[in-house]
Amino acid sequence: MDAQDVYRLLQQIPRGRVTTYGMIAGALKQPKAGRRVGQILKRNPHPITVPCHRVVRSDGRIGGYSGNNPAMIRKKKALLASEGIAFKPGKEVRISSLGRFLFTQFL
Repeated sequence: MDAQDVYRLLQQIPRGRVTTYGMIAGALKQPKAGRRVGQILKRNPHPITVPCHRVVRSDGRIGGYSGNNPAMIRKKKALLASEGIAFKPGKEVRISSLGRFLFTQFL
């Protein structure tokens, strides 16, 4: 798995949808490599063009974004909210009804 493979898949995720680290790994035929996907996304040189903000944890939490920096997590939440993603109320940042927003149809 290389970064370009991951970035290619990210560009398939439409606005208003999300996927998980594990789903990207699975689409690349490496289903146990979700953490590797996260490491690649952490180094994404084009974070809006290559929409790493659309990748979340399998439980709906938005996960780390730029090293779990609270300001960057707020930015990720704001980006997703601007695309129509809904969040559960409460302190923890978690997508409401993840299945409703989940993108799985990678080519």
